[in-house]
Amino acid sequence: MSRKTDRYLVTEANSLWQVYKTVPFTKVIKNFIVIQLARYTPFLSMKNWLYRTFLRMKVGDEAAVALMVMMDVMFPEKISIGKNSVIGYNTTILAHEYLIKEYRLGNVLIGDNVMIGANATILPGVTIGDEAIVSAGTLVHKDVPAGFFVGGNPMQVIRTKDQLNEDER
Repeated sequence: MSRKTDRYLVTEANSLWQVYKTVPFTKVIKNFIVIQLARYTPFLSMKNWLYRTFLRMKVGDEAAVALMVMMDVMFPEKISIGKNSVIGYNTTILAHEYLIKEYRLGNVLIGDNVMIGANATILPGVTIGDEAIVSAGTLVHKDVPAGFFVGGNPMQVIRTKDQLNEDER
């Protein structure tokens, strides 16, 4: 399962030098301020309101984004978090990647009842299915099927949905 990103080639210097040709500077400043406020606020309902109102993110009811979570500052509107999901402390969620000869943009779709552990990094173009579990410190570089438990760097399946159901018996 590869990531679903749109690729844009650049011809001049590396793509990061051309960042403000791809996203307005004022948008980045506004997003940065809102994200920093949200990173430090302990009030989940306020944090979700900030994400929905100023960043145009889709955030489900009772989603819980922990302290210090870093949302994509360039394209936060490409991030969707399902209801009752937990995003752990200091996780980074990216919807862009600027490379040498190209930049890539991709939606990040996090399902309902998902648990993402602390210090995870989620790359652009990834879908994390409903009721999936991502262990702390994981680099999520490809889709996570619904109900699966994944972890590590590189990310690997720790338990499938069927194995987790057997463990609960």
